[in-house]
Formats: sequence, structure tokens, C-alpha cells
Amino acid sequence: MLLPALTLGKTANDASANSPVMPPVILILGDSLSASYGLDRKSGWVSLLEERLRERGMAYRVVNASVSGDTTAGGLTRLGALLDDHAPAIVLIELGANDGLRGLGFEVIRNNLTTLVERSSAAGSRVVVTGLRLPPNYGAAYTDGFQAVFREVAETESVPLVPDLLAGVAEDWDLMQADGLHPTAEAQPRILDNVWPILEPLLEASR
Repeated sequence: MLLPALTLGKTANDASANSPVMPPVILILGDSLSASYGLDRKSGWVSLLEERLRERGMAYRVVNASVSGDTTAGGLTRLGALLDDHAPAIVLIELGANDGLRGLGFEVIRNNLTTLVERSSAAGSRVVVTGLRLPPNYGAAYTDGFQAVFREVAETESVPLVPDLLAGVAEDWDLMQADGLHPTAEAQPRILDNVWPILEPLLEASR
């Protein structure tokens, strides 16, 4: 009478052993800067990240959940479903530029970013916050305060920070599209190089 049960148990174990192991997910929650705005998507820094991971034999799946024009509030509305669907090992938050371009208050941006970090961490994800800059025409007081928000959130939540996603890019007009806001295809490798030193230690820790 026990043989069928034993057989079923063995079959279930064999199926479990033969089922493919899914690679951990890196979720990029961003806006147009990560959605390859104005470019072939394959030339964007997120696609270049996928290539680098493959070249280095690092088995990760990258989910680019970036939406042009998105804000920190928009990211909050989307985050729950993304965490449920992908259970990411790492969440990179690249949001806030559109908040700043709209002149939103620092407290609003800070609170939204903090909530994004806390919800991702509560889901078991390691989190990276990406710092951003605004064009200088917004005035030194606002642009300096805006940049400080990202540092404050990263420090308070004890998560790593990419200090400036567009370092070495935004100040070089040859690397910016005609709108002065979005990087060219030639700038994308440099953007990845700005992200990589902060992201790589988390990749090693999450394998």
C-alpha cells in the first residue's frame, strides 16, 4: 500500500531536481534616463549592463521597468506588482529627475524615495539609490538641495548610492541629445561605468 506513495514522492523529488534554477533578478526602476529615451533600446546603459553580466559569466536576469516621464510617485504605484512578479535580488532606483524638473518639494521627493527603498528592502531586495542632477537653470539653491535628497535617503536607509548617474556626461554637450536632458548613445557606456562600481559588490553578495 505504501509503494504508490513512495513512487509519487520519488517522482516529485526528481521533478524538483530537474527543474531549472532561475537566475536572480536585477530590477531597474527608472525613468527616461534608463528607458533609452530617443535611442535604440539596445544601446541604453541597461542593455549594456546585461551584456557586461553575460561577458563576466554573472547569471542575472535584468528587468528594465523604466518608464519615460515617470516620477517617484509613479514608481511607488508600480513597485508592488514588480516586486511580486519578479522577486528581485537587487532593486536599482533611478527616479526623481522628473520630480525635480517639476519643482516638487524636497520633502515629497525624499519621502517617496524612502518608501521605495523601504518597500524593496522589506521584500528582501538589496537596494541601490541613484543620484541625479538638474540643469543649472533651476538655480543653485534648488539644484544643490535636490542632489542632497539622494545622499540623505541613502545615508538614512543605509543603502549604497550612485553619487551622480550622469557624471562626466551632463557637462559634455557632445554627449547630450538636442534637448539637453537626455544622453546620447555614445554616453551610455560611461553611464554604466558610473553605476558599475556601486552595483558590482551587490552582485557578488547576491550570487
